[in-house]
Order: sequence, then structure tokens, then C-alpha cells
Amino acid sequence: MKSIEVKGTARTIAERSSEQARALKEIRKNGGVPCVLYGAGEVVHFTVTNEGLRNLVYTSHIYVVDLDIDGKKVNAILKDIQFHPVKDNILHVDFYQIDEAKPIVMEVPVQLEGLAEGVKAGGKLALQMRKIKVKALYNAIPEKLTVNVSHLGLGKTVKVGELSFEGLELISAKEAVVCAVKLTRAARGAAAAAGK
Repeated sequence: MKSIEVKGTARTIAERSSEQARALKEIRKNGGVPCVLYGAGEVVHFTVTNEGLRNLVYTSHIYVVDLDIDGKKVNAILKDIQFHPVKDNILHVDFYQIDEAKPIVMEVPVQLEGLAEGVKAGGKLALQMRKIKVKALYNAIPEKLTVNVSHLGLGKTVKVGELSFEGLELISAKEAVVCAVKLTRAARGAAAAAGK
């Protein structure tokens, strides 16, 4: 898994919630994003610039984050992110500190490989799950999960329960469909004509 550096500035939390809300509003107004780091026993509140998060958030890749909070460096993963419902800008980010001995849960992008039998027969391959949730030690998590679809016939699917990857426990629902070869109108017509 690739790594990316994110620099942050530690901040203190106001005791009264009204003061805290005002402080968070001020941070966002000045182009910052309030962040929280969990997992190290203590919870660390810090601020990162919007620009500092761009390459981490707006990408299809997954990263180990080299967090630098006022010179203190830790490895973490992006755990959760909240966007503004209308403007779509980042409101808040949660990071989780990596412990090399403990497994973490992370969503890994899916990549399809091969030409499906059903596509050769006129069907259309559809990726239904862009990411699958896995649990493993962080250094065992790959950048992507490659699913071979060459065997997939018309109207057939690949479900999470049918997949297995070495060293990974798949957390997503076993019955969830990862990809499917759908019948197109042309393929239905060809099948009907062949059946007559």
C-alpha cells in the first residue's frame, strides 16, 4: 500500500459545546478541516488544510497516512470523512492510528480482469461494488483486489462469498454482488432467435 504525508496542527477542545462549535466554524472558514486521531489510547484533535487532504480524499487509491501533527509522526488510515450535504466540501475527518500487531478494517478498491464469456455472447459487464471491506494487518492489505471474470457467463454474478484473498478476511456481506454480466437487449434478441 502506498503512503501519503499529511501535516496537521494540534488544537485544544473548548469545554463548552457552544464555544467548540464556534471554534470549528472558524477553522472551516479559514480553509481548515477539523480532524481527530483515534486508536493510540488518547484521542488527538488537530487541523489540516483543505489542500493538504485533497490527494488523500479525491482519489481511487488507498493509502497509509504518514501523519505529522506538530512534528509528532504516526502511521494512520483514513477511517471516516464527512462532507457538506450541499457544497460537498470536507467538514470533518477521522483517522485511526495503525498498530502493526492489530488487524484493521479498510475498504479496498476492486479491479476486474479478463474478458467475460457473457460479454463475448453480447452481455454487458457491470461492476456493482467499487470497494470491498477487508480485515487484516495493515501491511497485508493490497492496493486493489483483482477479480478474474473470464469464466462469467450471461446473467451470472460474482458474490463476495465466492472470493478469497490470501491473508485477508472479507467483511462485506457474503451475498453482496461484486459484478454481473447483464443481458443487453441485443443479447436477449439473439437468445430468443436461437431458441425458435
